[in-house]
Amino acid sequence: MSTKESQYERITHSIIADLAQGVAPWVKPWRSGAPVSMRVNAVTARSYSGVNVLTLWDVALRRGYPAPRWLTYRQAQERHGHVRKGERGTSVFFVRSIPREDEEGVVTRRRSLLRSYTVFNVAQCEGLPAHLQEVSVPGAQEERHGAADAFLAAAAAEVRHGGDRAYYSPSQDVICLPPFGAFESSGHYYATSLHEHVHWTGSEKRLSREFGKRFGDRSYAAEELVAELGAAFLCAHLGIEGKLRHAEYIGSWITLLNDDSRAIFTAASKASQAADFLRAFSLGCPVDEDGPE
Repeated sequence: MSTKESQYERITHSIIADLAQGVAPWVKPWRSGAPVSMRVNAVTARSYSGVNVLTLWDVALRRGYPAPRWLTYRQAQERHGHVRKGERGTSVFFVRSIPREDEEGVVTRRRSLLRSYTVFNVAQCEGLPAHLQEVSVPGAQEERHGAADAFLAAAAAEVRHGGDRAYYSPSQDVICLPPFGAFESSGHYYATSLHEHVHWTGSEKRLSREFGKRFGDRSYAAEELVAELGAAFLCAHLGIEGKLRHAEYIGSWITLLNDDSRAIFTAASKASQAADFLRAFSLGCPVDEDGPE
């Protein structure tokens, strides 16, 4: 097994193991009571993206790190700090596009290479400036979440409230949701709305997301995985503690990931693209990190 394949398979097997226990890894931060937030580089403040979000969430939960900030060994040294002796780093991944040229030097196609580098949570370090180690405490949520309402309004998707089903209709390009008061909590409402808004980004008028050629009969499961991950990323971005809609899809996701070890990377990447697309409608959206510092 190549190093590249082992990286894909190691992460995929870890996620399958969680799913087999009925737990979606991206829901763990909500269930554990840990602060809901995206993982960011402590120095650049840029958000990690794709499968790296899931990896860093999982590691922080298992090891009990309170702050969502990570940095490289070199970055810790540059900030006059250091990683404590014996601490284990966490691998994060990025894809480098390498051009392939013909005999005349003309680029004929590109191939993607998976690369990794190691980061440490600020809790694994000593001597860092105090502001890098602060833990933000989310404020109390009102029944209506003002930031989430503004975020969703900025996207200007057509949303119709009524009935008892939540879905996105591609033929009508409309999101349908039950009334706000029909949900168990405001967080559940916003998580569901964000899930359907991620589906909305897949329209051919927007990101034109299509999985038919890649996953065939499993394309529906892949799209639901993208919507689930995208909603989780956006819930973290907005500080929302909401119930995601994973339970009914766990079986199909296990099959999908067993069939293709790279499926979680593809889904997480597409989810990050969708989240970025929606964040772009609002001012001050973060820039995702796609490589080492």
